[in-house]
Amino acid sequence: MDLVEVVPDRLHMLRFPIGQAYLWRDGDSLTLIDAGHAGSADAIEGAIRSLGLLPERLERIVLTHCHRDHVGAAGELAARWGAEVLAHALDAPVIRGERPVPEPVLLDWELPLYAHGLTVPEAPPTRVDRELKDGDALPFGDGAVVVHAPGHTPGSIGVHLPRHGVLFTGDCVAGVGQVMLGVFNVDRARAVESMLHLAALAPSVACFGHGDPVTSDTAATLLAAARAAADPTA
Repeated sequence: MDLVEVVPDRLHMLRFPIGQAYLWRDGDSLTLIDAGHAGSADAIEGAIRSLGLLPERLERIVLTHCHRDHVGAAGELAARWGAEVLAHALDAPVIRGERPVPEPVLLDWELPLYAHGLTVPEAPPTRVDRELKDGDALPFGDGAVVVHAPGHTPGSIGVHLPRHGVLFTGDCVAGVGQVMLGVFNVDRARAVESMLHLAALAPSVACFGHGDPVTSDTAATLLAAARAAADPTA
């Protein structure tokens, strides 16, 4: 796992072989956006300690959606440190193991990528302490806001920190090679609408579930990519 600073003294990316999570810092108080795959709790704890921070100050884990590479270690981390686990109400039953993971509608070129993604260990059923909805305010980042962004999964969310200009897109948007619509969507049309909605927030920093964050010319880059996804022939 790689640990990458995104915003000095505030935000680090935890990059796994497949997927990534983000650690946000408010003083000594910590928030994790997504939680990596099952079995990565020790690596996440080590990364937190390497920053001179205490993992017992992990107060919450916000899950952007129900897929295994985002949920996997959440339950173990929450059990260790008492963190609250939050997810959108539509994905919460999947995360708890009460419903199956929704099947994506795959494009032909996505098939081998999807097969590779399934090499990540399956996530164990994980408790969700708080079910989220669009517009919910969360007590970190000087006022984080939940943005429902369905399409990748029904309960996919973005997390917006307007006072810091930071946006976590989950897998609605990807930054692998270029900024683009995320892959493996259950409803591609809704995912495009969600990407346009997220782009309209005009962040200065955009953090994706896969690929490097964008930290310069971010609003224009995200908007151009969203428009390209909405009209590929333009």
